[in-house]
Amino acid sequence: MTAADLAQPCLPAPVASGPLPRHRSVGVRVGKVLVGGGAPVVVQSMTNTDTADIDSTVGQVAALARAGSELVRITVDRDEAAAAVPHIKEKLLARGIDVPLVGDFHYIGHKLLAEHPACAEALDKYRINPGNVGFKEKKDRQFGAIVELAMKHGKAVRIGANWGSLDQDLLTHLMDLNAASPAPLDARAVTREAMVQSALLSAARAEEMGLGKDRMILSAKVSAVQELIAVYRMLAQRSDYAIHLGLTEAGMGSKGIVASSAAMGILLQEGVGDTIRVSLTPEPGGDRTLEVKVAQELLQTMGFRTFVPLVAACPGCGRTTSTVFQELARDIQDWISTSMPDWKATYPGVENLNVAVMGCIVNGPGESKHADIGISLPGTGETPTAPVFIDGRKAATLRGPTIAAEFKALVADYIEKRYAVGTKTAAE
Repeated sequence: MTAADLAQPCLPAPVASGPLPRHRSVGVRVGKVLVGGGAPVVVQSMTNTDTADIDSTVGQVAALARAGSELVRITVDRDEAAAAVPHIKEKLLARGIDVPLVGDFHYIGHKLLAEHPACAEALDKYRINPGNVGFKEKKDRQFGAIVELAMKHGKAVRIGANWGSLDQDLLTHLMDLNAASPAPLDARAVTREAMVQSALLSAARAEEMGLGKDRMILSAKVSAVQELIAVYRMLAQRSDYAIHLGLTEAGMGSKGIVASSAAMGILLQEGVGDTIRVSLTPEPGGDRTLEVKVAQELLQTMGFRTFVPLVAACPGCGRTTSTVFQELARDIQDWISTSMPDWKATYPGVENLNVAVMGCIVNGPGESKHADIGISLPGTGETPTAPVFIDGRKAATLRGPTIAAEFKALVADYIEKRYAVGTKTAAE
């Protein structure tokens, strides 16, 4: 295309926008939550308390649920933990928290579920790791015992392969086959195949025993982004089971957030993933609910779901030597976060609100017009006024030291008028 071509007005050729069609999966009911089957992608999380410490676990499950986790997984690793599970469920229900609980079992899950039927009944899903459910001749028997208990209690299961605890017998078998092949694959490719086969072979075994696809969710987690993408593409191509998506051992802080978002963002865009967990390592004393917030923000920024109003803010540059816009953006975001638990009931639909807090005249007015309500603060050397735009139209001009308080009041008024129960928007 030449400059002359560009000078001629024309409509561009259509370019595909948005995610690819969702991977077709059979829906699985986990407590009151539907996973797969075309349902919205579900956010889940996991506690890091000692499950035998009932009060600590109840407190953390409650915090995760309030933050928006729709499923919460707890470790069930010994008799004391299994005995605690029904009491945890009871205390949560007494608080009005009915979040489905997932039991995370390794090595002795068959024994714990059999010896603690109240635990088996209180849980809504059992997580089975085919790499450590049993070894040698015990493997099929112990795996089968958990499947039988799931059918007896009417529970869902997640068959979750993990490359840190991969079935070594299967991996060795595939490595031997590969070594004898005239065109051998590299070791990573064989490991990916072992991951996928481990999950699918276990699911097939469970189906043979009578557990339906509507009771099974599969996962195959690794900690390397490109490997995860490849493994889940393979898993989705070969099955119609509901898929649990997550990058295992993602790490701490920005590294964990970026790695999880990069891997899962690509797969979600390709239609793969029915439930997600962001496996962040929390800072010492850090907030466990961060993993829930990251998962929600990933889904919301990609346009799959809405959870909280979004605040757009410019990054700042040499035109924005004042910190006013940064402070206002932070204050508005914090105010929204703390208000959302109450707003959910009072202002249905408020999670769709878009707010813009911009720092100068270059992009400020334009970005503010694109938001439901936005403010363009003055940059360095600009007239000390801040126009406010509501639904694309200039609605007010703020001045002086009370700009932040006045803008917050305008946002609150907008929410009340647009989303209060009984208004047209709320009804929609």
